[in-house]
Amino acid sequence: MRIDGATVLLTGATGGIGRALAHQLSEAGACLVMTGRRADALEPLAAELGARYVTADLGERGDVARLADVCEDTDILVANAAVPASGDLLEYTVDQVDRALEVNLRAPVVLARLLAPRMVAVGRGHLAFVGSMSGKAATPLSSLYTASKFGLRGFAHSLRQDLRGAGVGVSLVQPGFVGEAGMFADTGAPVPGGLRTVSPEQVATAVVGAIRTGRAEVNIAPWKLRLNCALAGQFPGFTGRKQPEGEARNVAHRIVEAQRAAR
Repeated sequence: MRIDGATVLLTGATGGIGRALAHQLSEAGACLVMTGRRADALEPLAAELGARYVTADLGERGDVARLADVCEDTDILVANAAVPASGDLLEYTVDQVDRALEVNLRAPVVLARLLAPRMVAVGRGHLAFVGSMSGKAATPLSSLYTASKFGLRGFAHSLRQDLRGAGVGVSLVQPGFVGEAGMFADTGAPVPGGLRTVSPEQVATAVVGAIRTGRAEVNIAPWKLRLNCALAGQFPGFTGRKQPEGEARNVAHRIVEAQRAAR
């Protein structure tokens, strides 16, 4: 899919990955429309890039419908917005559960449903979803986040099959732990197990590349994490018996505590 001259809707534009995506999509020649909850964060970025912006809370169903209506001319959707949703499910209120699923899963699904018909009608378009390696392997203290990312991965791959031949591509990009900026970086915690991080720019480059080439799935993570996730996907019972111990457990709890206010 050609990005130059295309109208691109980017959700979660003011986060760590979102800012990198905004810059790379703009450099690629996109007619960029960015969205997020805070106008004070969107406005200076939009001014810098010569982009449009629409404030919307993807946890509110009315805002999702309004966003799709305002951006009905979208050629490329980059669904990047997400909330951390880490921690023990039993510590969540039902409202917090609903919000995590609304933002991380329902919003990208509904935006795809509302924006794809025009793409199909004109025979061109692309739907790019930013998932997570948590969509490939279950880990402790992440049941809600993992559920949303497993769901997004299944949705993206099935939708890709449904749209085959319609001229509309579907891609899923799954980063591991992202350093420098973003949800994990903001916790200040070290990477569990001593794994390396990837940068927001690496993730953005992968998304732009997936749109251009039409790749189905791109996993942006060190080989060790990719291997662990592949094994966990094939042998969930075996890997599920391995619980984090010592320093790894402390890191996991530190991440949860740092992200608690974002529920």
